[in-house]
Amino acid sequence: MWHEERRQRIRSILSTFGRVSVDRVTEEFGVSRETIRRDLLDMEADGELRRVRGGAIMAEERREAPYSVRSSVRVKEKRMIAAAAARLVHSGQTLFLDAGSTTAILAERLSGLSGLTVITNSVDVAARLSEGAGPEARANRTVLVGGDFNAEPPATFGGVAVNELSRYQADLALLSPFGLDLHQGATSFDPREAEIARAMVANARNTVILSDHSKIGGVSRVSYCRLGDIAHLVVDAKAAHASQFEAIRAKVPDVIVATR
Repeated sequence: MWHEERRQRIRSILSTFGRVSVDRVTEEFGVSRETIRRDLLDMEADGELRRVRGGAIMAEERREAPYSVRSSVRVKEKRMIAAAAARLVHSGQTLFLDAGSTTAILAERLSGLSGLTVITNSVDVAARLSEGAGPEARANRTVLVGGDFNAEPPATFGGVAVNELSRYQADLALLSPFGLDLHQGATSFDPREAEIARAMVANARNTVILSDHSKIGGVSRVSYCRLGDIAHLVVDAKAAHASQFEAIRAKVPDVIVATR
């Protein structure tokens, strides 16, 4: 079994049971204990788990608010970020959008453009892309990838979704993380969401991170994109007051501060 396949399986076990033992995964994968220990060591370094005697447990962090709550807070800032991010998009491009409250607002912006192919795992994003009022909206193509459906947020996840994403090569991956940390980069609370975001980053020419000020310096379970792999970071003006902002800014080639 390949390295990333093992990691995906370890994430799945952790998500279900909250812990994983070296003995269990060694037997299941048919590999050496040392191989599994290296996997766990790498995943701990990425913030995905915390190693304990005999295995690992989920990393400890604050929980993410329900999607319905996230969709109703800092809406003004998210709309400014979406407007700035939309200016990076041009007709003829292929885009990845993940499942987030900020990317859902971005989808509203993009619905008025034309000539785009947008590939997403988010039901909300797909629906908003189709709601454009003008005839130009019908000139865009929206692809909702298949997979295991989950209602929180309403999106598809899992191996099927990841495999479908790998069939495409996008110009931009526009992603909204749980937090953006100087050392861990863009992180997600849910390993399944991180798995999708990681696949989008891997299959896009450039990555755009959309982060309102509350996310700057935040870190959660799973790291999916290092700062050095971000081409554009779009933030609202209040992000400048975050303690890590200047240090993060120094590591990202293009930081766009949305002011209106």
